[in-house]
Amino acid sequence: MFRNVLGSVVALVGAAAAVQSPFQRWYQDRLGRDYRVQDLFDGITGVSSSVMASILLPFLFAALVTLVGVVLRSRWVVALAGLIVLGFTVLWMVRQGQAADGLSVDSDGSGLRWGVAQALAGGVLLLLGALVMSGRRRAERTGRTAEPYPVPSADHPDTWPPTQEPGPSAQTSPGPEPEADPYTGPGRHRAPRGDEDTAQYPVQDPDEGEQHGSDRYRPPHP
Repeated sequence: MFRNVLGSVVALVGAAAAVQSPFQRWYQDRLGRDYRVQDLFDGITGVSSSVMASILLPFLFAALVTLVGVVLRSRWVVALAGLIVLGFTVLWMVRQGQAADGLSVDSDGSGLRWGVAQALAGGVLLLLGALVMSGRRRAERTGRTAEPYPVPSADHPDTWPPTQEPGPSAQTSPGPEPEADPYTGPGRHRAPRGDEDTAQYPVQDPDEGEQHGSDRYRPPHP
């Protein structure tokens, strides 16, 4: 967030410097707003230009692009504005150098003047602001990242299907009732024979006789 704010301020300062530069002297005593936009493509002439048809026009467009980039927090849009300012400034320098057979900066006030330096500084500040900005995607990724599902703790692992956690109601509730015995015949309540029954009433070997049936499972009468 801080980087976006700082980069936006730097970019806005650069755009303001670029827009204000045509009102300064560019070459000798001639203002930047006196150069027509078409002179940048056809060659520099001595014909004066209106303000909105001068080199100010591309700089105003670059300022508008800068505002869009700041609102959208797009570093690429801001960088495009900086390239527009630098591109038209360099193009003017090329055309002016062709018309004057070279460019120079003299101490007597001839040659390149402060307006050109201000336009170049504005383009550099726009590129610097784009580099400082963190961008919209990075800001959303670091500030709004959330896990799609909460991670279960070690004490409560995630299971499927979901199970009911043991609580007071589960611990104090009575267990399931025993099922009724469907058998109602003789010997229903007789306990199973254990080791003592086996020792008291041994079962005869089948080879010794055919005492089976009720004698095998029921003790003889005294």
